[in-house]
Amino acid sequence: MKFAMLMIKRTIGCVKWGVFMETEEKKVYTIEDIAQELGVSKTTVSRAISGKGRIGQATRERVLAFIKEHDYRPNVVARGLAQKKTYNLALLMPKDYVATEFLFFKDCMNGICEVASQYDYDIIISIVDGEDVSQIQRLDANRKVDGMIVSRAVVSSKVQKYLKQCKEPFVLIGPSHDPNVAFVDNKNQEAGKELTSIMLMKGFKNLALLGGNQSYDVTGSRYQGFLEAHKEIRVPVNESLIFMDADNQVAVSDAVKRLLEEGADGIVCMDDVICSMCLSSLREKKIQIPSEIKVASMYDSKNLEYNNPPITSIRFDTVRLGKMACVKLLKILGENPQEDTRPLNYQVVLRESTQ
Repeated sequence: MKFAMLMIKRTIGCVKWGVFMETEEKKVYTIEDIAQELGVSKTTVSRAISGKGRIGQATRERVLAFIKEHDYRPNVVARGLAQKKTYNLALLMPKDYVATEFLFFKDCMNGICEVASQYDYDIIISIVDGEDVSQIQRLDANRKVDGMIVSRAVVSSKVQKYLKQCKEPFVLIGPSHDPNVAFVDNKNQEAGKELTSIMLMKGFKNLALLGGNQSYDVTGSRYQGFLEAHKEIRVPVNESLIFMDADNQVAVSDAVKRLLEEGADGIVCMDDVICSMCLSSLREKKIQIPSEIKVASMYDSKNLEYNNPPITSIRFDTVRLGKMACVKLLKILGENPQEDTRPLNYQVVLRESTQ
């Protein structure tokens, strides 16, 4: 008991000692404080910080040296009010995306957040339900964001029409045929054509296609690539082996059953989600890959890379796709982000599934 009491006393003694030794709290400077300390105007301090406006080099260096010495950090909220900005960007995501699509959105989001944070912007995730624009209307009416990035699965004519009407700055992730709409996109049509061409040149005569939701522009782009490859290599397309809107396990299983009955010698899936469902159906029917049928995907993922056997796929740089979308939106908002002008390329990764 004495030992316990002794320890408590020592602990209390340490706390008291800490109070007596506490140093003076560090002053948090405002722009007004800095201006007063240096004998200049608040406008001069603001110009030195932003790098915009006319100001002498000596004065700029003096202000920046003071800021560095006192570890001044601009208040984003105050800066936003002064510039009529929120420093928030919205990323519109689809309500109906399945869990297996999460990796695409995650990688894309990582790229967007990486660029946004460099310019003191935060990302607000907003869920959009099909053609319903009420969530976008709330963001616009309440002035919660400075601009929006529309993910590939939310690209619809109604969403685009509303954003143009309310003059909300936005960038699409996905193709657009409107010259007044800013967008970034992978080379889905070219990539789909190249993958299909490789399979046709391997001697396939009855290629089946499992396509996704036809309301998505990316589906149309990949479908066109599939058709172009057949036309260029002069292999007729077997229409009975094309199955669109195969975006759930029931639809995919039914398509696999029918394409096997039609004598398909290979299957091209439009993305990794459809491909995973296709592989599941083939396993259920005890169909061996690649000895009984070959399989390829127009979009790669770790699931397909580590599948047994690994699946031939197209690899896109989705993180960079997100970065480019954010850079494009920031430029529209008047920022000056560093732009990577290299084209968004892809790689067809040949694996055991098509050997």
